[in-house]
Amino acid sequence: MIPLELTTPQIIMHVVAGVLGILSGVIALIATKGSPLHRRAGTVFFVVMGTTAATGGYMGFAGGDPANGVAGIVTLYLVATSWVTVRRAEGKIGAFEFGAFLFAAIGAAGASWVAFDAVRNNSPLFGGLPYVIIAAVITLAAVADLSVLLRRGLRGRQRVARHLWRMQLGFAAAVGSFFPGQLEHFPEAIQNIRPIIILFIPFFAVIGVMLAWLVVVLLTRWYDGAEEARA
Repeated sequence: MIPLELTTPQIIMHVVAGVLGILSGVIALIATKGSPLHRRAGTVFFVVMGTTAATGGYMGFAGGDPANGVAGIVTLYLVATSWVTVRRAEGKIGAFEFGAFLFAAIGAAGASWVAFDAVRNNSPLFGGLPYVIIAAVITLAAVADLSVLLRRGLRGRQRVARHLWRMQLGFAAAVGSFFPGQLEHFPEAIQNIRPIIILFIPFFAVIGVMLAWLVVVLLTRWYDGAEEARA
């Protein structure tokens, strides 16, 4: 991971934006969906997550850590497409959606090759597992983007679900990057916690909340009730 040596403007901006991203993400999670607080927290989250993803991607490539560079770009793509989804009128698409699909399709091809090469060469980082996860996420996103184009936009609960899973994955990336991603900067007592999987609880908690909300939005009548309340 990128060392937290607060000696350059890029690193300071990255860290501050990351902390604000986690705080605003928590507020957006607990606020009533569609409420003014949820929207304001979501706006802050989009801005600061875009900042931390962009600076993280830049520092990853500049520092010779392409895995973090790619992760930063993918995170930026996820939060940007999530943001546009809820601001695009239902059943509408534009140049942004075409560009997002091209980006995701090219990224999926490149990430899949990197993941294959990492597994083949038995990468020391969990046997290349992080690369496989990144490749799977961007491939899924590319397929979803193609679906949006073929359907000429999204409506109703599918639109909400697209916004939700992409923004939540961006939030999970922020949480995972901070903890355990910067584990070496925590007190030694925390670094020595075993089993190490415990350190991933915050990350998995965000993923769990995302999956729970997807079930609520897609498989229950919650969305119908929310629509009636806004009418």
